[in-house]
Amino acid sequence: MHSVTELLQQLVRIPSVNPDGDPGTDQCGEQVLAEWLANYLGEAGFSTSLEEVEPGRPNLIARAPGPDNRPRILLCPHLDTVSVAGMTVDPFAAEIRDDKIWGRGASDTKGPMASMIWGLLENRDRLADLPVAVDFVAFMSEESDQWGSKHFVKHHGGDYEFAIAGEPTSLHIVYVTKGSLWASLTATGQSGHASQPELGDNAIMKLVRALEPLEQDLIAKLATFTHPVLGRSTLNVGMIRGGTRANIIPDRASATIDIRFVPDLVSGGTALDYVEAFIAQRGLPLELSQVTENPPMELPADHPWLHRLHAINPESELVGAPWFSDAAHLNDGGIPAVCLGPGSINQAHTKDEYISIPDLVQGAAYFTKLVAGLAQTSP
Repeated sequence: MHSVTELLQQLVRIPSVNPDGDPGTDQCGEQVLAEWLANYLGEAGFSTSLEEVEPGRPNLIARAPGPDNRPRILLCPHLDTVSVAGMTVDPFAAEIRDDKIWGRGASDTKGPMASMIWGLLENRDRLADLPVAVDFVAFMSEESDQWGSKHFVKHHGGDYEFAIAGEPTSLHIVYVTKGSLWASLTATGQSGHASQPELGDNAIMKLVRALEPLEQDLIAKLATFTHPVLGRSTLNVGMIRGGTRANIIPDRASATIDIRFVPDLVSGGTALDYVEAFIAQRGLPLELSQVTENPPMELPADHPWLHRLHAINPESELVGAPWFSDAAHLNDGGIPAVCLGPGSINQAHTKDEYISIPDLVQGAAYFTKLVAGLAQTSP
């Protein structure tokens, strides 16, 4: 590859769509991209391996050349992208138009990935001599359940003292993020003929009545948990399902909620504990299922590695974000981590996803300077 632009085009042209939900294509999974990266980085002197997390869905681990008795950090974007359903541009063409590269993953997060790799390759002659080993790790399934980062920190967490997760942050350092709780709330009733509603028990109406205190009271309670950077905790009802026909009394109805919470909410337990306690106190006829909880992330603003990053690239600001990422699971598992990369989060997951080439080139320069700067800075 002669440029970071060509590298990103190659990455976009290798489909790595997360298979969960409606991927919009049969070209799913991270295996092909992981294998391509292993070969590419192996030729550059990295020691590469694929570590299977789910069948056919590995993490890529590329260890930097040089001695093993050094402190280690990792640059770690994710391999998978979201669905390509409904896209208005060819998701895998990596077309260059209007000084932008278009396609699924161009922003989230193959653009940051290409910038990180380019920064490492620009420093390939000094990687073995740096006082810190800079490894490259690419996680599977960040877009659903984050199995890759959870697996990695469980098996390799003790090997690393810092991590930079590749995400489109406009090259600002995201050091604090909200946690998330996704859960289904289900109400059950008794089916029957709609001509005799008094003989049944309408689950949809039970659900609707139960959602009212969530909107009026739970949202207000969540809003009391605040953070100086992140703001308040929030709740959204994103989906509602129930019934089979207009002339049948529904015996089951469910709603899916999304709670984004600040660290204080879980200082004494989990977000699930908080919601379960609210439902029990109100006696709401709801059962929780399909629960996924992701931890919040908050690296101390005076962490030595944040000082080190700022010393190398002082133009980067410390910022927060309402979304979650692999970095939260790395932090939760013992590896201090932040999110960082070129491009805008506003372009992530869009139907016409792109990254501007000037942003991509700036990202490559940023990571080139970062890796080189490790020779001169210390925590």
